Amino acid sequence: MYVGAVPTTGDFKVLDSITTSSATTFNLRQGGVAVYPQSANHCLVVLNGVLQTAGSSFNIVNDTIVFASSLASSDVINQILVLGNVNDIGVPSSDSVGSSHIQDDSISDEHLDITAITGQTAITSLADTDKFLVSDASDSGNLKYVEKQYLPSGSLSLIKTESVTSSTSVVNVTNCFSTTYDTYLVLIYRLLPVTDAEDLRMRFLTSTSTEVSDSSYDFASRYFDQDGSASSNTGNNQTKFVLADSIDNTLANGGCNATLWFNLDKNTSGGNSGSYTGTAQYNDGSAINHTVHCSGVFQDATSVKSPTGLKFFGGSGNITSVKISVYGVTK
Repeated sequence: MYVGAVPTTGDFKVLDSITTSSATTFNLRQGGVAVYPQSANHCLVVLNGVLQTAGSSFNIVNDTIVFASSLASSDVINQILVLGNVNDIGVPSSDSVGSSHIQDDSISDEHLDITAITGQTAITSLADTDKFLVSDASDSGNLKYVEKQYLPSGSLSLIKTESVTSSTSVVNVTNCFSTTYDTYLVLIYRLLPVTDAEDLRMRFLTSTSTEVSDSSYDFASRYFDQDGSASSNTGNNQTKFVLADSIDNTLANGGCNATLWFNLDKNTSGGNSGSYTGTAQYNDGSAINHTVHCSGVFQDATSVKSPTGLKFFGGSGNITSVKISVYGVTK
């Protein structure tokens, strides 16, 4: 309830001055922009100091005013005031429109500023509970959110990558095995030894990054050479796995590349600690290309040795460079 005059709202416009001439029709402008009054009744027109009567003295046609009789150049249009149109509240004051005043489904993407997204703080990793906005096709396209943990992510998840670019005696890939996955993919890319004709060996690591050197490593590798020959390398109750031998240290020959699939019984304490199977390729010290089919198993229960990582090292010399990536296979 208001005491006194009720406040009025509307789009009130005082139009630009008009220079009269011997004519009945004149353009309606504000700041040079055409104005379209809702009707003649929405206009207060003062001509030669006299308020004109809408409908009989003048009419409105689109963005023009049409007088009942022709004016002369001596006539003066003192003012044309266009009153607010029906339901036209004009421009709301700053911070005066609340969420309850906005009609549902009335904001289209053309009215959204791109900085609503790009202006926010960027993140470089996602948590399982991070949320994404989606249009739910099963619910008439209504907006909903979905958490990252429910998004399809493929069968492989990168767990860790270790890269070496200068001489080192060992390359440890720590904390890559856990109860999250049962199967892992390990990719070895361009391993180069410092000395020519070097072996590539591997051991398991425990949670304290301690290498497991027990005599429980069994492995078997079959080599097929480019000259048609074949050979084998096997070991029983050894202290390490041997993945390749006599690797050439020349970068032009590509180093040693391997694809290994590991299975670890981290959720079953009575199972063996881990096994692998895979393939490798390398040139030997005589530049002969070798293809290797290999496998191995650590013959001890997970309850005794529970591997969490891998150690790679040469037979006697250092490793110049290598990139090793470990992926978990979704259960």
